[in-house]
Amino acid sequence: MSAERCLLASYVRPQAVQPGIGVLLYLGPESIGRMRILRVAPWLYPDTKGGGQYHVHAMSRDQAAMGHDVTVVTIRHDESLPRVEERDGYTVRRFDSIASPLGNEVSPGLARYLAAADGFDVMHAHSHYYLTTNLAALKRRLGDIPLALTNHGLYSQSAPERVFRWYLKTLGRWTFNQADVVFCYTETDRDRVRELGVTSRIEVVSNGIDTERFTPAGPESELIDASGPVVLFVGRFAEGKRPWIAVEAFAEVLDEYPDAELYLCGDGPLRADLEAQVRELGIGESVTFLGHVPYDEMPKVYRSGDVLVLPSRAEGVPRTVLEAMASGVRVVMNDLDHVREVLRDQDRGVDEATPESFARAVTDVLGSATDGEAGAGGHRWGETVERTTSMLEGICKS
Repeated sequence: MSAERCLLASYVRPQAVQPGIGVLLYLGPESIGRMRILRVAPWLYPDTKGGGQYHVHAMSRDQAAMGHDVTVVTIRHDESLPRVEERDGYTVRRFDSIASPLGNEVSPGLARYLAAADGFDVMHAHSHYYLTTNLAALKRRLGDIPLALTNHGLYSQSAPERVFRWYLKTLGRWTFNQADVVFCYTETDRDRVRELGVTSRIEVVSNGIDTERFTPAGPESELIDASGPVVLFVGRFAEGKRPWIAVEAFAEVLDEYPDAELYLCGDGPLRADLEAQVRELGIGESVTFLGHVPYDEMPKVYRSGDVLVLPSRAEGVPRTVLEAMASGVRVVMNDLDHVREVLRDQDRGVDEATPESFARAVTDVLGSATDGEAGAGGHRWGETVERTTSMLEGICKS
């Protein structure tokens, strides 16, 4: 691989185009060397919604704005979507899947594309537990395109924990070890990956959010109409997120705060079950399902809330938590050791993921005289893009 193709000259530090826009502008056309980046992910915003999906989209968009040539290969989750599309400065190539065991898409077309892929300077795959990333690791093993892998969370939210522990000791570890560099969000997560026997280089690159967009200052959402405390759940209605714990905990919170209201932002396979749970608990007048909320509306939604509840069984460092914190909203979530270092004094990590424990934590937070302190602990998206791009440059040169 030629040094000319991989060399990146220094560039101007990213500046937000306008507050709230979130697209990074890099100045000086002669100052940017161009990498051809092949990004591999089973999902992509806005095709599907979620923090990981948005991460892949925003990273591709902003690296394209820097002058890099970015192609994202992903799964086509909607047959009406084009197989090839140019958008937001980068190329999307979608492939159909033939099966989805444990939420893991099997796509022969994507496999054939990766096998034949040539002319890219670097690959960047997302989440080690997807077949798409396993295939990128195989491509690295058999070829000479360097590979970076972002760990969005060590454990899958779809597979049973016993099965996944076996995976981590076998194919998962092998996949990590094919990468030239592994990105982890926290030092704790880096240590957990290393304990698996992973020998690849590991770098801590914090997850980030648009701190120009997510702030406590600004309008609240017209979607939320409440006179009492507002409890938020933001995420996919899936087994790993355990939204039913949030609903049952909220039913107990109503005993202490009868004017409280729960707003659930998201959708997923458990929606019908959650709606039935709300009816059985008799709390329908206090619970609102908002469905998928447009990203531009989410800053207003957070500003309208008092506490975010997240009982997930497994997470990376969730964008929802960082966005809530930056908006001045307090957080009650499952006590995950690699996320614990991110939480503030006014937030709560719950040791036991039970409705009773979450209800106690929420009522404690609502009863506290301390308001939510705005700030996401330095988790700025511009820095995430800058550090990631610099690391890709580094493995491209090596």
